[in-house]
Amino acid sequence: MRVSTQQFYFQNSQQLSNKQTDVNDQVKYLASGKRVLTAKDDAVSYGTLAGYKDSLANIEKYQRNLTQAENRNSLQEVSFADAESVMQELKQLFIQANNGVYSDSDLHSLAELAKNSQQQLLNTANAQDESGDYVFAGYQIDVQPFSLQPDNSVIYQGDGGVRKLQIAKNVMVDINQAGDDAFEKVTNNIGDFSANYNVNTSGISVNKAVIVNPGAHNAVANPPDYNFSFTSATDLTITDSNSVVVFNTNTYAPGQTIAFNGIEVQLNGNPLPGDDFDLTPQENISIFDTIKSAIDWMNVGANPADTTQHSVDYEVILGQLDEALNHMTGRRAESGIRLKLIDNQSSNHLDAELYLSSGRSNIEDLDFAKAVATFEQSKASLQAAQQSFVQIKNLSLFNYL
Repeated sequence: MRVSTQQFYFQNSQQLSNKQTDVNDQVKYLASGKRVLTAKDDAVSYGTLAGYKDSLANIEKYQRNLTQAENRNSLQEVSFADAESVMQELKQLFIQANNGVYSDSDLHSLAELAKNSQQQLLNTANAQDESGDYVFAGYQIDVQPFSLQPDNSVIYQGDGGVRKLQIAKNVMVDINQAGDDAFEKVTNNIGDFSANYNVNTSGISVNKAVIVNPGAHNAVANPPDYNFSFTSATDLTITDSNSVVVFNTNTYAPGQTIAFNGIEVQLNGNPLPGDDFDLTPQENISIFDTIKSAIDWMNVGANPADTTQHSVDYEVILGQLDEALNHMTGRRAESGIRLKLIDNQSSNHLDAELYLSSGRSNIEDLDFAKAVATFEQSKASLQAAQQSFVQIKNLSLFNYL
């Protein structure tokens, strides 16, 4: 069999090229410290590595979201802690104002202090994060949520949106509490209605007014603005806003439960003839409305026109201040619950990251001792092939003639 010069050179160049490629591959492995760089190195391992890397990339994304969620909820937790302190101070101020020895000037001074507390709470409700976004504005993060009006009332200009971040597969966490939920939807201390006292000579007050049977509460047949009228201490007539009588008795006893139209009402005190008040649906009361009521109560001064009703109003406002303080505590606790969830999920991700990194390392990392030996072997093989080629290519029959 004859071997042409062209074929000889072609076969040797291919052999040298292959060996050079082997050396280059070994250099890449050593430089990267990785055993598997492409699918051709180990197709099965490469596919497994892709799964590990995707999972680790997701964890990295979740960790970024966890950091943001923790920052937002921590800011809210601090804000509600501040609000708790303000409400506690305001409550003590209001209790202090119910001191019979204070003059008009004293009470007006206390009212000014209460306005300062109102402004502090307003500043808290209008808190901004590090990006300048309003914390309690819902989705309207670039709109100041609460605005003080000339009459000391406060209006909400945000919405009820709650933003969320994904912190794990199928796990979302809220990163804000909307301002209406946080500061406006404070549970009414007496239930589902508020009372407006038209005539109150006895000092009676509504202790409870709740809808206990929604199925029996027909707001269409009996519109839910109710008037309570006592013609004597035992004669009570209740009418709806269409003047339809929904309840009537001549045997009312102080403290008894009055039930009608799916509603239960209990009164404090002993009514007198002529006592008259209205019940209006109001499930929630804004914390700022309660503060305004407290300020207005103090500004009445030391000599109110109706001392009996003034005392009733005091008890109503104080009860609602307690409810508002409890509401702030509840909002703060909700932020704490979210922070606990974030902390637990962060720990889970760290454990998963350790497991995944270990698995990836077992498959991907290079055994340097073995790799160096393989590299030296490949280099030696290349050098031997190069030397053989140099020697063989110069051989000729003329060398032996």
